[in-house]
Amino acid sequence: MDALQQLLATEPRATGRLTEGRARIVLDVDGLAAEQADALEARLKAAAEALPGVSAVTIARTAERRRRRLIAVASGKGGVGKSTVAANLAVALARRGARVGVVDADIYGPSQPRILGVEGVRAQARGKQLLPVATPYGVALLSMGQLAAADSAIAWRGPMAAGALLQLVEADWAGVDTLILDLPPGTGDVQLTMVQRHKPDGVVIVSTPQDLAWLDARRAIALFEKAEVPIIGLVENMAGYQCPTCGAVSDPFGRGGAAAAAEALGIALLARLPLAMAIREASDAGTPPAAGNGAEAAAFATLAEQVDAWLAAQPG
Repeated sequence: MDALQQLLATEPRATGRLTEGRARIVLDVDGLAAEQADALEARLKAAAEALPGVSAVTIARTAERRRRRLIAVASGKGGVGKSTVAANLAVALARRGARVGVVDADIYGPSQPRILGVEGVRAQARGKQLLPVATPYGVALLSMGQLAAADSAIAWRGPMAAGALLQLVEADWAGVDTLILDLPPGTGDVQLTMVQRHKPDGVVIVSTPQDLAWLDARRAIALFEKAEVPIIGLVENMAGYQCPTCGAVSDPFGRGGAAAAAEALGIALLARLPLAMAIREASDAGTPPAAGNGAEAAAFATLAEQVDAWLAAQPG
């Protein structure tokens, strides 16, 4: 490894090569403010010029690159399996070739570290930016669960929670092209701050089949429609339970209520996910079903395919 490669190994945003004394460096400034990018370039150029055997340094910033896509996963109420859907959608998109990150924006009840198998792993920072934590499933993650003690209560007012969310979203997501935002339930400060500062490209709404859950989901839809955030579609979660002993299928949360309402509103039904013990056990164990090869993985793969198709159809 030559001296230039040794230098670049310390800066994950830079790649380059040394040819006949000329160092050519490509610098990824994705997500950096202009002054941060300028300072990084100046520092890297000075360090490269000081290397033995380097007579000239050329640095090119990445200008033509795929714009990062922000996909929110939201619900009108808690307890509908939104975080499980968000984590498995992220894993399924990663298996399709996307470079995916997850922001656990449920500031008061972060569960993504457990679902994605990195519970207890603390997030680090470089300067003022947080560094996402790698998970075993090819998905990067940032969550308040990686910053606060596991047994501590996060008793923050809305503006503090919204500020924490911005820190997570504005972290060093270099290399990530699709960012999944696991929003908290409801239509409060966190959702409003997200829409105002980093408007998602689209939102996936999660609801269980019963009418009461759908009424709350409809309020979430109204918020995003008012903010002009496109609705990608609806996931009807916990839709049917198959008895593992006799094979009979029952519907403890009703059947088709959310799907029928979505059809009436002209919203796509992206997936109907079953109420399955395997999904619950895998989530508790930190082994998301989407990473496997069973029937549950196939259901999340279908969901990811639908979301990918929607993204591909969008302009820009």
